[in-house]
This record gives sequence, C-alpha cells and structure tokens, in this order.
Amino acid sequence: MRPTRRAAALGSAGALVTAALIAGTVTAPAASADTRTSKDAEARGVFVAAAEAAKKGIDWQDCPEDWGLEKPIQCGWVTVPLDYAKPYGKQIKLAVDRIGNTGTKAERQGALVYNPGGPGGSGLRFPRRVTTKNPLWAAAAKAYDFVGFDPRGVGHSAPISCIDPQEFVKAPKLDPVPDSEADKRAHRKLAAEYADGCKERSGAMLPHMTTPNTARDLDVIRAALGEKKLNFLGVSYGTYIAAVYGTLFPTHVRRMVADSVVNPSREKIWYQANLDQDVAFESRWKDWTKWVAQNDATFHLGDTRAEVQEKWLELRAAAKKDPIGGLVGPAELISFFQSAPYYDSAWVPTATVWSKYAAGDTQALVDAAAPDLGDTAGNAASENGNAVYTAVECADAKWPTSWRTWDRDNTLLHKDHPFMTWANAWMNLPCATWKSKQHTPVEVKTRKGLPPVLIVQSERDAATPYEGAVELHKRFKGSRLITEKDAGSHGVTGLANPCVNERVDTYLLTGKVDKADVTCAPHATPKP
Repeated sequence: MRPTRRAAALGSAGALVTAALIAGTVTAPAASADTRTSKDAEARGVFVAAAEAAKKGIDWQDCPEDWGLEKPIQCGWVTVPLDYAKPYGKQIKLAVDRIGNTGTKAERQGALVYNPGGPGGSGLRFPRRVTTKNPLWAAAAKAYDFVGFDPRGVGHSAPISCIDPQEFVKAPKLDPVPDSEADKRAHRKLAAEYADGCKERSGAMLPHMTTPNTARDLDVIRAALGEKKLNFLGVSYGTYIAAVYGTLFPTHVRRMVADSVVNPSREKIWYQANLDQDVAFESRWKDWTKWVAQNDATFHLGDTRAEVQEKWLELRAAAKKDPIGGLVGPAELISFFQSAPYYDSAWVPTATVWSKYAAGDTQALVDAAAPDLGDTAGNAASENGNAVYTAVECADAKWPTSWRTWDRDNTLLHKDHPFMTWANAWMNLPCATWKSKQHTPVEVKTRKGLPPVLIVQSERDAATPYEGAVELHKRFKGSRLITEKDAGSHGVTGLANPCVNERVDTYLLTGKVDKADVTCAPHATPKP
C-alpha cells in the first residue's frame, strides 16, 4: 500500500527479521475501559449513520466532467460523521460512483464495492473495468454493479493535505541513502516539518483518519446502496480495510476478496510492516534484475544479475553526482524503478527506459522519472495521496518516537536490503513526531457470522509479502487461500491466470470456495 509517490501498496515479504529489529516495534497496549466505551459509542454511531444513509440512498447523477468518468458511470455522495462517537456532529461527504450490472435483472447479485489500496488510493476508476471491457471482469460484471469510492481524506472526499503540492513534487530531492549524520539530520528535519504541515493544514481530520473509520464508512456506503450485506474486493491496503471490516461487521459480509494482503497482526501495523517490506523489495528487485540479465539481447544492461546490479549502482552514483536533466537524482530513480518490483507489467517499460538511457537517450529517463512540474492537478493528487498514506498509518497505531530505534533498525536492514530501506524510513518518519492521536490497531479475528473469505496472494509480492496472507488466513477461520507460486506481481486478481481468475469468478458468482487451499502456477512471465 503506497501512494503514487511510491506506487500503491504496503506490506512486507518473507524473510527472517532479527530479534533486534522486532524489539524496535511498539507493542499495542491492552484496551482499557475507556477504550471499550469509545468503541461502543462508535458502534452506535455507525448504526445511526447507516440508518440515515439507508433512508436517503444515493442521488445518482452524471459524473462531473473533470472526474474523467464516462457515461454510463454515475456519481453521487454518501454523508458520514467525521467522528463516529459523535454521529450528529461534523459530517463529511464521500464521493462514490457506479455502473450497473451488464446482465439481466435476474442475474444481478447487488453491488461489488472496491478499494485499490494506498492508504490514499481512489476506487473511482473501478467501474471503468466495464466501460473499457476488461475481459477478466466480464463474468462478475454481469452479476454486480461495480461501485468505487474515494475514502475519507482522498480525492473528492474531504481531501487532506500536508504540504503545498508544488513543493511536494520539487526535484531533485535529497538522496535517501545517507552518507553522514548530517544527511540523517537533514532528513529528520524534513520529516518533522512534514508532520507539522499535516497538523497545520489538516489537523481537524487527522485523529479520524483511521482504517477502522474507513471500515465504518464502508458500512454506511453499503447501507446507502440499499445492500443488506457487503460484497467487497480489496487490493493491497484494501485488504486491511477488509480485515477490519470483517472483524467489526462480520454479519454484514456477503462476499469478500482480499488480494495481496497487508499483514493484519497488531505487531506489524505499521512500523514492523514497513521493515518487512524492505526485505521483500530486495528479493523482488533481484528477481527483476535477473530477468533483465536474461534478456540482455534486448536491453544490453549486462548478461548476469551482478552486472545489471552494477549498472544500477553506476546510474545511481551518476544521478547523485549530477542529477539527470537537472531533476532526476537517486530519490527520483527509486520512485521510478520501484514500479518493477511492484508490478510485472512494469518490467518491460522500466527496462526499456533504462536501456535507452544506457544507449545515450537521456531524455527517455527524464520523461519517465522526473516530475511534471506543470501538472497542477496531478501534483495535487500525488500530494493528497501521500498525505492520506501518512495520516492513516500514523493514526492507526503507535510508532517509535526514539530516533535511536529508527536509526538502529534501518541501518542494520540497509546492509543487506539497500534498494528501499532508507527511502521507506524517511517516508514513514513523520509518524515519529506525529502531532495527533495514535490509536491501538483492531485485533483482527473471526467473529460469529463471518462467511468464507477468499484470499489471493503471489508468493514473492514485494509490497504485501506472503506472510500477510497466511496471517489473515489464520485469523479468518473458514477462509481459503489461493497462492500464485513463483510469482511476485502485486494485485493478482488483475492478471490473466485462469487458475486464479476462474476461482475468483466462481466465488463471486456462487459463494463457493475449494475444499482446501489452492496453489496455482504463475502467470506468464513478461516478454520484451
């Protein structure tokens, strides 16, 4: 789960983490009587808000032209309390959209609601899977209205901000990998200033920017849609929304697909999850550079993984010494190149740009990796996505406040996992000086009434490592886990793999799952 500055996901990958690193996490305290009272008030608040939403429904209209959502997609608003403990207090509006099912009235099974991840991702483009005739979703589209929404704080839903968007995209940024204590101090200063900016620009929203509140919003959306039970597809961070929703509202779930799973353990949310992610990214980076080497006849970047890695270090060093095109330094390179470990669909485009640069086409890399300073709307969206990512992760859980903890853990991890570790650390460091309430994560578990949940995961996912799927599978009794073996792309349900696609369709259309967990062969490896 990552905002656009880094792609879009969050998680970690299979790897042993030393006891010293685990000691760096903050253990959540047990719930107090005051906490339980607050949860009771919030539960009553959801009931009140959902009842009101069910009565009002959604006034569907053609979407605003600047939203980029073509007819027959329709848009509307759902009103929710900012604070569910005060359901009659300040309200915010959430943007939602839909497209009706393509099948007959008899084939219709209700609405399928979608979240793509983040935190900070918008789901409003989900109905475009129908208008663009995406074949992977044709069967589900016959049965379901496809519904997307902007979560609280995102896009059109009471958007938050932490810094001026043009300042946010300014490049080149500081090299994420520090060479000295002075470099670390510079990054620490920026992180603290960013946390201060969040408080100054969006302070009233921050205490309420939590995953449990987004899950509560989802239940109000369900009611507004006129649905007695929720059908939900969550990808990446969307799986954590699913995990929390399934815990808080087990009897409101009809069908739920969790694709590329955030580890829902309280001990992982969110500090340890980010450390785990650094390990996973290194593994998947190696997978990609090995593939680049195997296709040296096309890319000419080296015919061994070691040679390709050396080329990467040379590129990084050159950009550090003299930013490419004046805009692309090491930070911008990581932002661009990290898409390859994230998504197989980025393997060929990323290698192609790199190959062009190596052959002397500097502009190709500048066009791909440098920010477009003139894209005002796009830059605002990127800044908003980053703000929501930070606000949710900082609010969801307690974070270490001691710089010694962060320094120790990331210094140790960087030695063997240098691709992402320090970049990830600086991105999350605002949580160490966060100026707003940090909550205790929900204890995700099976509660009476929860139907079978379908979990889909690639074995070598960098953004949300495999252990997260195993953990959710253990916590949601009766769930089924589909593993895409020897694969690592993020967002498995969006890939062509009949072994996965047919099971997802069967589950959404019939509710049936296999009698046991399933291991699928990988989808096709990208070809240049």
